[in-house]
Amino acid sequence: MLIHGLQKMTLLDFPGRVACTVFLAGCDWRCPFCHNYELAVSPSAPVMTSEEFLSFLKGRKGLLDGVAVTGGEPCLKKELPGFLTAVREAGFSVKLDTNGCHPDMLRNILNNSLADYVAMDIKNSPEKYALTVGLPEVDLSPVRESVHILMECAPDYEFRTTLVDELHTADDIRAIGEWIRGARRCFLQAFHDRDSVPFADFHAPKAEIMRQYVSVLREYVPETQLRGVD
Repeated sequence: MLIHGLQKMTLLDFPGRVACTVFLAGCDWRCPFCHNYELAVSPSAPVMTSEEFLSFLKGRKGLLDGVAVTGGEPCLKKELPGFLTAVREAGFSVKLDTNGCHPDMLRNILNNSLADYVAMDIKNSPEKYALTVGLPEVDLSPVRESVHILMECAPDYEFRTTLVDELHTADDIRAIGEWIRGARRCFLQAFHDRDSVPFADFHAPKAEIMRQYVSVLREYVPETQLRGVD
């Protein structure tokens, strides 16, 4: 498997772990506010192979205790279970980021205890999903199945929504709450612009609006927190 990016140490990407973050290329969505759009659409040359990464990990024993795998969408890669198996056998915990489009892969990973923590994006209310992921239309049945799998099978997990003022309203947040009612935890996180975001003129909602959204979502998911806001 080819790896298209590596953050050698992070205290933020894997809750409770000192981790590194592996970036894989390719994605099902074309979210117009995506920070890693180049990984989804036109990735540059890979930085290393999975074998080279495992060699890197051997030199980080005692310094790192986790590996966060993100993208793009990692579950597109048929080699992912084998890669996660090798990471676990090397003595590291695994966090997986996913958009929920590949429930069969997600179930396989969880059934084989290959991920300790899963973070799944809930992009928006079902009615606005296609708009938010940048596609003409979207079949949400795989995403709904992945929500169910996480809530039933994952050892630990979070749902998360990146808030964009131009895309999200309080009614959308309420619809998300109805969808994931009873989930273990959810994070609402502020959109932050950067050069790789494909479309300009997106903004995070004002802080007080985001806090109102948290209050709305807590009616459905009591452990809801705001991330990325001072």
